[in-house]
Amino acid sequence: MIIQICVGSSCHLKGSEQVVSMFQKAIEENNLDSEITLAGSFCIGKCNREGVTIQIDDDVFTGVTPENFKEFFNRNILEKLK
Repeated sequence: MIIQICVGSSCHLKGSEQVVSMFQKAIEENNLDSEITLAGSFCIGKCNREGVTIQIDDDVFTGVTPENFKEFFNRNILEKLK
């Protein structure tokens, strides 16, 4: 699984640095280092008013925030890797 997190200027202002850190921690805590490649990306082209844009393989998600991160990770990462 390849996860790309937008670190472009718009997402940076919306907290992409914190979201990247949360992904790194969650991947490590769940022992997923060998199953996930985490990468930064400049604009993915789906900017919105709230949160960070993330691409997981071919799927693009918008609005990821520190507040909804845990739910997002559980639904879109852990459940898909089961």
